[in-house]
Amino acid sequence: MNDTSAAAAKLSASRASAPLRGRALMAGDKSISHRALILGAAATGTTTIHGLLEGDDVLATLAAMQALGAQVTKLGDGQYEVVGVGPMGFKTPAQPLDFGNAGTGARLVMGLVAGAGLEAEFIGDASLSARPMGRVMRPLAKMGGQFSASEGDRLPLRVHKAQLMPADITPDVASAQVKSAILLAGLHTQGQTRVREAHLTRDHSENMLTLFGASLECSVQDNHHVVALNGPAKLTATDIHVPGDPSSAAFPMVAALIVPGSDVVLENVMLNRQRDGLIRVLREMGGNIEFLNPRQAAGEAVADIRVQASPLTGIEVSAEMAPDMIDEYPALAVAAACASGTTHMQGLAELRVKESDRLAAIADGLRANGVEVQDGESDLRVRGGPIAGGGLVATHHDHRIAMAFLCLGLAAEKPVSIDDGSMIATSFPSFFTLMNDLGAGF
Repeated sequence: MNDTSAAAAKLSASRASAPLRGRALMAGDKSISHRALILGAAATGTTTIHGLLEGDDVLATLAAMQALGAQVTKLGDGQYEVVGVGPMGFKTPAQPLDFGNAGTGARLVMGLVAGAGLEAEFIGDASLSARPMGRVMRPLAKMGGQFSASEGDRLPLRVHKAQLMPADITPDVASAQVKSAILLAGLHTQGQTRVREAHLTRDHSENMLTLFGASLECSVQDNHHVVALNGPAKLTATDIHVPGDPSSAAFPMVAALIVPGSDVVLENVMLNRQRDGLIRVLREMGGNIEFLNPRQAAGEAVADIRVQASPLTGIEVSAEMAPDMIDEYPALAVAAACASGTTHMQGLAELRVKESDRLAAIADGLRANGVEVQDGESDLRVRGGPIAGGGLVATHHDHRIAMAFLCLGLAAEKPVSIDDGSMIATSFPSFFTLMNDLGAGF
């Protein structure tokens, strides 16, 4: 166990904080890190990745690329070299591909393996094994993919050797992971693979496939966003500078808004339009959030973000916002708890099938700390006000629940306790160091 993990495992509570101050460089984005490894492994030549997120989830994808035949070498802190296998160069892995808690890695690589015509078993931890995989298997089956899975279309599952054909697919779940799995499968098919979405999901895969030289067309047809990939695709290695993760930035951002007197700058944060929903909502609530030094990295918009403590007001958050901020609702719920009035969040059914039942975990954690909450099957009402604190939060081994309630404790009258913080390393291994450097005092 490294020092960060050890500190996290020992942590049990957070307490009212002095103002948060200073600058912090955000760790690399998890979604970009997964894709950089996968596309680097599929490309011809050597890709150098700068700023890779060295969390457990990403390292599971790294190990999977090695098992499929790519050479991945660590050059330094966050810097990796990937020697790709080129077209049709992946090999059948000798052992099951173990993705731990990495849902993104597992779902994307399912598409890659199926499209490459390989046989492979996919396994994961108890949390990942409870998450639905049918949403990926169904569209891949329309391309000719063959699978055998555990009850409920869950892990462990096996991708069987089959020759896939291009298809025109409208997924039944709005998910960038599903879209990406289809596109990765299409890399090895002969012809054009199309994905149609009623609501545009994160377009990281489209941006990065373009960087690697894939023939890709994006358009709007009949009120659907359509991505068309021409296969087989010949990818060429490129250097990738991974921007900072906005889902991780959500926690110090909300902490700075709710701790009086705070003024922080979070550096190198990605501002993809399908990832900045939380910032838009927090600004509508009255949050003082400013973009500095806008630029581009890895095909994405990037900026430094200045956040100052602000009085927040509860608002209606429509269901249409959910796809653009689905991972940020634990952080938003904390902001809502500290706002005046009631915040009503809708369209949250997807939170029921994350690393935990996040909707239930958020509601239970807030109630345990004196916050008035009403939760439905797919919505949440939070009545804000002074935070009593003093409660113990069951994290259900969910990193975002753990980080959210540690941030809540920074503005509570009594300490907020969590039952486990060790899993935070899956997505944000520098969380404790970064927050303490800003003055949190964990």
